[in-house]
Amino acid sequence: MTVFSEDIEVQLAAGMDMEDITGKLESLVTASKIKNGILSATITGSTGSLTTIEHEPGVIEDLRGAIKRMTPPDIEYEHEKAWHDGNGHSHVQAAIIGPSICMQIRGGKMLHGTWQQLVAINHDNRSRRRKIAVTIIGEQ
Repeated sequence: MTVFSEDIEVQLAAGMDMEDITGKLESLVTASKIKNGILSATITGSTGSLTTIEHEPGVIEDLRGAIKRMTPPDIEYEHEKAWHDGNGHSHVQAAIIGPSICMQIRGGKMLHGTWQQLVAINHDNRSRRRKIAVTIIGEQ
């Protein structure tokens, strides 16, 4: 059993910015030399999340719209009463999607569909440089 760990970073704009990190994760799978196992990735910060989606403009706008309908930025959040930083919705959005993702590795490749990309999302109302901690466990 081999354990490989490395961090990647992404610079994300304010609002609900998304970046396709599939290629970066695939590069880490190659570097790990793990043939069969699991990749686990976790974004740090309570206003960031990771998910999979078809990373194309229409679907991205659909996701943004759905998240805003569930957690509108223009309503009152208890977080605002304490911190007055305008990002109560950001914390809730990130919590709903979640900070981590796990992907299977088979034959030295991360398993995902042709139209399924892994994305990092910044929900905060200001830009953020996000660290994503990646651990790959398996057999070489």
